[in-house]
Amino acid sequence: MKNYEIAVVLHPDLEIDLENTTKKVEKIITDQSGKINKKDNWGKRKLAYTIKKQDWGIYVIYEIEIDPTKVRAINDKLRITEEVMRYLIVSTEDIRYLKKPNQKPTAKKTTKKAEEEK
Repeated sequence: MKNYEIAVVLHPDLEIDLENTTKKVEKIITDQSGKINKKDNWGKRKLAYTIKKQDWGIYVIYEIEIDPTKVRAINDKLRITEEVMRYLIVSTEDIRYLKKPNQKPTAKKTTKKAEEEK
């Protein structure tokens, strides 16, 4: 099981009955044996560019845990779901370790050119 984040942009007209649409997306995930760890509804926001003649979209972010072989099935089902305008599935485990904020910077290796400039 790997951790993934799914960002879904839903049609803005669904704002009135958003619960049914989010249940539909959640069913797509759970039908593939996925476990939803967190759901975050960002609400209606202006899109950076027009999608399907719409300037607004409802953003919903899911953090899930699922077998990597079943991500393709979720991808295929979200692609044909009418209420979903755009979506993005990203593995959160592929993020490499970054430098920790409290860590002191490491000493840089000096080159001959850098030494000559001093």
